[in-house]
Amino acid sequence: MPRKKAAPKIDFEKSLAKLEEVVEKLESGDQPLEDALKLFEEGISLTRGCQHALKQAEEKITILSQQNEEWLTESEESVGDFLDRSD
Repeated sequence: MPRKKAAPKIDFEKSLAKLEEVVEKLESGDQPLEDALKLFEEGISLTRGCQHALKQAEEKITILSQQNEEWLTESEESVGDFLDRSD
């Protein structure tokens, strides 16, 4: 079965800055319709890329938080075992 292509990594900050530029241009209203449509399409693409990057960051934070909770629980159990043996 063919593998799904991974989404290209984006530089979140650069993409967000570019999205802000696109929004400013669109809000100015100075663009001909064709240019405005191209800018809108670019904005949608940038938005999706930023959302994807944020989702990946959120998933990574969730995983790291879960790992930390597991480590803390294991550490607490180890300390408890140590204290039980030292009595």
